[in-house]
Amino acid sequence: MWRISRRTWLRRWPPRKSRAGCAGRGTPVKDATASNPPFRPRSSGKDDPPDSPRSVGYTTAHHITLATEKEPFALEAGATIGPVEVEYETYGNLSAAKDNAVLIVHALSGDAHVAGWDKEARATGRLYRLKHPGWWDTVVGPGKAIDTNRWFVICANVLGSCYGTTGPSSINPATGRPYGMSFPLVTVGDWVRLQARLLDALGIERLHAVTGGSLGGQQALEWALAFPHRVDRVIVLAATPRLSAQGLAFNAVGRHAIMNDPNFRGGDYYGGQQPDVGLAVARMMAHITYLSDESMHEKFGRRLRGKDRPEFSFGVEFEVESYLNYQGRAFVERFDANSYLYITRAMDYYDVAEQWGSGDLVEACRRIESKMMVVSFSSDWLYPPAQCREFAMAMCRAGKTVTYVDVPSRYGHDAFLVETGPVGHLLHNYLHGRRR
Repeated sequence: MWRISRRTWLRRWPPRKSRAGCAGRGTPVKDATASNPPFRPRSSGKDDPPDSPRSVGYTTAHHITLATEKEPFALEAGATIGPVEVEYETYGNLSAAKDNAVLIVHALSGDAHVAGWDKEARATGRLYRLKHPGWWDTVVGPGKAIDTNRWFVICANVLGSCYGTTGPSSINPATGRPYGMSFPLVTVGDWVRLQARLLDALGIERLHAVTGGSLGGQQALEWALAFPHRVDRVIVLAATPRLSAQGLAFNAVGRHAIMNDPNFRGGDYYGGQQPDVGLAVARMMAHITYLSDESMHEKFGRRLRGKDRPEFSFGVEFEVESYLNYQGRAFVERFDANSYLYITRAMDYYDVAEQWGSGDLVEACRRIESKMMVVSFSSDWLYPPAQCREFAMAMCRAGKTVTYVDVPSRYGHDAFLVETGPVGHLLHNYLHGRRR
């Protein structure tokens, strides 16, 4: 562990033996107490069945209307939209003091189904959910890192997505047809303000914490900036204050593949053939950015698919080709191409320095009042550790308290979903106010 200033910590993983030191504004780092036992990550590698004591069991999504045609939701780009319906899920119980709420914000292709087993998967046509629990079930549940016996957990699907919240596939009341590309552009700021409106409806004035990975991490950061007095702790996983030029380029190529699919038809493809080829290609390319060279070498290498010698053809020859084809096919079964366009565009536009500091990241950080933890992963080349450290140093120069941890991992950007042990340890301890 290294202290790089009076207010900012760089930390190695795994942590060394516990020792006291200066944390942030001179507060001693305290060891775990008997009343707050250390987190024990799951070791089996198997999904917890719905009847497991470590599962939240079967879940049912909630729906709420947060804007109407008469009172629409104002967007940062200048447009308005109404009605706006939001799908969200909750786990655990809200305390009488309403002081144990933890908001989880999902990434690009995620949804509100964080943990447990979807009770309505067949009824809603989301059959892919029959095979596995929620996307962060390894972390959220009774006795897990985000312990639903202690915390009231909320996750809402973002505006513009296709999992129950109003988006391009929703019906435009003005036309009686799906919005398609007439849906207005949305931003990360719009998502966070809509989440705040949801919390208002739930009677929650202040969050104990907000956390998310990737695009979810950027939403968590936006919470600290847009609502500095409504959240105690912010945990940003595998995310930076803006997407790099390389990241912008990957998103642009993905959108190009979708919009040049003959079935795209300007986004008005509902009820007909879908732009599945374009969406699959976009997903295949994006999925490469979620992995690392090391993990791909370990998983596939240059192995041929089911044979010892190449066929010298343009068919699927290598295992890595087969894997990417599978990822593309699976994605088109559960995601909407227009939603992919809108969400990646929102991802592109997010820039903390420009939006909150007139181009100065340090000035933007001066707004932040929450305790902040930033976690990067050593092999992540979509949101690289160097850029995460740059944000941590900006927090330091702004005189703010921040904890920065770089987790060694061979799993690339997806490590925030895969590295259950270190991620769970960090989340558990930070939620309980410990920095180890």
